[in-house]
Amino acid sequence: MNWDQIKGDWTQVKGKAQQQWGKLTNDDLDVIEGKREELVGKIQERYGIAREEAEKQADDFSSKF
Repeated sequence: MNWDQIKGDWTQVKGKAQQQWGKLTNDDLDVIEGKREELVGKIQERYGIAREEAEKQADDFSSKF
């Protein structure tokens, strides 16, 4: 699934994002609204990881759908 599809189905997908990244709050997920860059930024912020790693995790997440 590409990010346009994820963005369109975000209300259904965000539960899976919450499972994968437990440190993301419901407010975080509401702000993200399926936008890849927002998700990468929040993963980076909450987990204290490098941007490249956060991007890899986001891409791995999107490839599961």
